[in-house]
Amino acid sequence: MKVTDHLNNSKDTLYSFEILPPLKGQTIESIYGAIDPLMEFKPPFIDVTYHREEFVYKKQDNGLHKKQSIRKRPGTVAICAAIMNRYNIDAIPHIICGGFSKDQTEYALIDLNFLGINNILALRGDPVASEKSFIPEVDGHQDSCSLIDQIKMMNDGVYLDENLENLTTSEFCIGVAGYPEKHYEAPNMKSDIEFLKKKVDAGADYIVTQMFFDNAKFFSFVDNCRANGIDVPIIPGIKPITVKSHLMSLPRHFFIELPEDLTNAVSACKDNKAVREVGIEWGIQQCKELKAAGVPCIHFFTMSRHGATYKILSEVY
Repeated sequence: MKVTDHLNNSKDTLYSFEILPPLKGQTIESIYGAIDPLMEFKPPFIDVTYHREEFVYKKQDNGLHKKQSIRKRPGTVAICAAIMNRYNIDAIPHIICGGFSKDQTEYALIDLNFLGINNILALRGDPVASEKSFIPEVDGHQDSCSLIDQIKMMNDGVYLDENLENLTTSEFCIGVAGYPEKHYEAPNMKSDIEFLKKKVDAGADYIVTQMFFDNAKFFSFVDNCRANGIDVPIIPGIKPITVKSHLMSLPRHFFIELPEDLTNAVSACKDNKAVREVGIEWGIQQCKELKAAGVPCIHFFTMSRHGATYKILSEVY
């Protein structure tokens, strides 16, 4: 079932969550261990992130260094198929621009279509660590709008090879990312909303936001979207703080702001056990307010750990 069908068919606020593929060499059992407890709350779909290649330089026998590509977390598509088979729910792979040519993207979409996976979160993706800014592959997509165009073309039965005959269509439901505190590359919120509108006009069916810790920013973001003609469902993204180091790492990596009340409460904690309780309580209050406001779904960034999310869901659902 498409994400939009799940949202339209429910009278109550749904919940979903996102997991990371296991590190290369680990088994999928670690993923099941993170998912099994959360199935108690009957999520309609689960997102699986995609992690593009990284580059390392390995010293050769001749003393020179050779650039080598590695992927630390492979398996997004296979994990989605395994989730659908094991839990009989929808799985949503993240499809990114970085690291893919348009031809490679088309083959990935064909595989997803064969597997009966008809939901996609379409993202540009971050630059690799060695790049100061995003650089697309040769004949790849520059941004998510271009990626959405290709997905929509396949939905219409249009492929890259114009000589193909008797083509079938696909039925991908396309989600995209939104940023209540704007994307870090956008010069201002106005331009960021304008680009989000372009993604919706290109064919995006729903929006999932970056994490935020101040609901007022989310509500303002939604109002801004609606005022600019963005009328697709907007799903808020939530991540509970669980360790004191999140005060530094979350703003640095995700370009978000933490409320003073939250940072003061976390800073006063003597250990991470206390931090976790503060983060859970903050998440509970966030979710209760969002649910009361009638958001269609609440999406949890679990990082493949269920504990804090489980406690929040127990209080909210």
